[in-house]
Amino acid sequence: MAVLPAIIGALVVLLIGWVVGRLLGKAVRIILDKATATATATPAIGESELGKHVTKSPVSFGYMGDITVRCIVYLIAILAAVDILNMDYLSKFMTGVIEYIPHVVAFVIIMVVGIILVDYFIDVFKNYSTSSAHIELLNPVLLLLRLFLYFVVIMLALSQLLLDLTIIYTILTPIFWGLGIGLGASIAIVVWFGMKNRSEEIVNKVLETISK
Repeated sequence: MAVLPAIIGALVVLLIGWVVGRLLGKAVRIILDKATATATATPAIGESELGKHVTKSPVSFGYMGDITVRCIVYLIAILAAVDILNMDYLSKFMTGVIEYIPHVVAFVIIMVVGIILVDYFIDVFKNYSTSSAHIELLNPVLLLLRLFLYFVVIMLALSQLLLDLTIIYTILTPIFWGLGIGLGASIAIVVWFGMKNRSEEIVNKVLETISK
């Protein structure tokens, strides 16, 4: 009977946190979906490669915002319920979890935005190659460049999780030094053999697109 009020109070806090989390998450999702729809409706963004990637992405910004807000509110409610139950160990654990949330959010943002931007720039180069002037040997170079940029994005994202990446850096640094040298040599070969007599045409096409 002495513990019962604390249990009831914890259950009430959890119920309130669940309701508030769903409502706030839904509100954030509606706001982000409308903002994304408004941004992609403009020709400057919607018709660009980046805008097409955003609209075709299976995970929308609204959905990510919804899940993020819900998780934050749920964890805060759990922390409050644990405090009501006067459980010091779980209270410290939940405090550590909540303090870790910004790192997880930064990880997700870097991963999603980084991958979208990498795909955007690679597709832009590929489209110029196929539509304006066919550049030989470009596809394997773009594949290597895409993999290298993916690796950079992943490592930047993992660093936000406060993980010890020393072993990964030790193993992969020589590999990517070799890939970087090979990529630089490949770009030089493409520039020399694939883009000769076409550089002026490509530059004019890029300038024309920027002016539009």
